[in-house]
Amino acid sequence: MNIEKTIKSLENRGFKVSFHESGKDAVSYLCEKIKGVDVGIGGSVTATQLGLYEILGKENSVYCHGVVPGDATIAKANAAPVYISSANAITEDGEILNIDGRGNRLAAQVYGDKRLYFVVGVNKICPDFNTALDRARNQAAPPNCARLNLNTPCRVDGKCHDCHSPQRICNALMVHWAPMRGIDTEVVLINEELGY
Repeated sequence: MNIEKTIKSLENRGFKVSFHESGKDAVSYLCEKIKGVDVGIGGSVTATQLGLYEILGKENSVYCHGVVPGDATIAKANAAPVYISSANAITEDGEILNIDGRGNRLAAQVYGDKRLYFVVGVNKICPDFNTALDRARNQAAPPNCARLNLNTPCRVDGKCHDCHSPQRICNALMVHWAPMRGIDTEVVLINEELGY
């Protein structure tokens, strides 16, 4: 993985990028940037590992359906002026990929007047689009299905079957080639292995 190339590519596409040697440094950085506002957090193992819900909750109102389930929480998270997500993969060419089953995470990433932070470990950097898509489907989706106790074939054997399960979480793919208009987007890149 080429971290420097990835950062330069993201910046060339118009994304802001901050690089942090540790998750602890990244959390401190986010606490400085996010104060006294509503914050939405999409389903993210990375955010959970970093303790963002609890830590940011000290100075902000934080909404995350992984902590407080329900449509009301999702609506508040998506409407928040600050939204935090991770990515299933980032290419060295600066493309950010996410797959989703319901779409709430994707909707929050593409619409609204807000600040969007992609909080991502360097383990998610891939050399190209095809590798990134493979990572999203075969490295991220199966453990997420297991974590969420979903009835999908990938949960059993750890690989994508392009299934037709009603509980499938690979229903939509989003690729950010550039920041969306009206959304101030930053990639918070962490020099650690985080999330799936």
